[in-house]
Amino acid sequence: MPDSTLRISALRARAVLAPMRLPLQTSTGAVSVAPLVLLDLETSAGITGRSYLFAVGRAHLKPLLALVEAMGELLLGDELAPGDIERKLRAKHTLLGVHNLVLIAMSGIDMAAWDALAQSMGQPLVRLLGGVPRPVRAYNSNGLGIMAPKPLARQAEQLVEEGFSAIKLRLGRPDPRDDLTALRAVKKAIGPDVTLMCDFNQALTVNEAILRGRQLDDEGGLYWIEEPTRADDFAGNRRICDALDTPVQIGENFMGPEQMAQALAAQASDYVMPDVQRIGGVTGWMRAAALAQGAGLEMSTHLFPEVSCHLLAVTPTGHWLEFVDWAAPVLAEPLTVSGGLAMVPDRPGTGIAWDEQAVARYAA
Repeated sequence: MPDSTLRISALRARAVLAPMRLPLQTSTGAVSVAPLVLLDLETSAGITGRSYLFAVGRAHLKPLLALVEAMGELLLGDELAPGDIERKLRAKHTLLGVHNLVLIAMSGIDMAAWDALAQSMGQPLVRLLGGVPRPVRAYNSNGLGIMAPKPLARQAEQLVEEGFSAIKLRLGRPDPRDDLTALRAVKKAIGPDVTLMCDFNQALTVNEAILRGRQLDDEGGLYWIEEPTRADDFAGNRRICDALDTPVQIGENFMGPEQMAQALAAQASDYVMPDVQRIGGVTGWMRAAALAQGAGLEMSTHLFPEVSCHLLAVTPTGHWLEFVDWAAPVLAEPLTVSGGLAMVPDRPGTGIAWDEQAVARYAA
């Protein structure tokens, strides 16, 4: 009897520099193009699973591509089973350490494998994970970086007009008074009915974060303060949480569910928002979701809305989807948002498909 098992026949990785509609200036650096690694995991049945990774900087594209390609060679001929794929890659990279770029590369492969598996069953990923396609609450995280108050206010109005009832503002200017001016300008522009989050991108020391956080408490109206200090300083983040009234959000830099478990044990935040490429892909996310449920903490997503919307829809303590359109220039069917809700695609897999003409145009 012929072998009908779905097996990995090839893994292709390509680099693109996707133009960002709204370049982002954070307290720790500027991003004007999105350096992405596009993954195509081909199978013996002719089904191709797709995912992408955000390399943050152009210099990271080459090593990330090399890691993905090397891992792909290890998996040729293996059965399309995400759990087994993760165990094999983790064992092969134990001595190097399953963190940072190694874990990011593994996460990209994991996402592509789950996409292919869902396609093979003719189901959206959300159904394969036990849920149904449904709208999920989203906030607009495009733009709103470090800029002057007047253009900041205009951009905030624009983001709300795009169909969102929640947006995020980047803070972390050298003078805290300038942050307060920016915050007031945005609040005045959007009005009291729009939810506003803020993000310091790890710019502050613990003591600075407490002082500035208390100033933000006095201003009122912020839904959360994100990454006020170094992301892996769980004791410091705990001190900040204890000192402030506004909830503290961390999690995009959790390296795997294991590190998230450490943060939860330290009570380092009021909310968590893992990043699917750092938490371990779909496999790692589902483990993290169980940890958040056990701790009773609301769990939001970070970037990658095309995959993250499926995951948030099956997360027991699902909170907010972070929406950015950074991959939209190379997608055939970008994710849509209406009335502040992202619509989980009701088509097989994650719904990711490439606009190949655009991929060629933006090839790195």
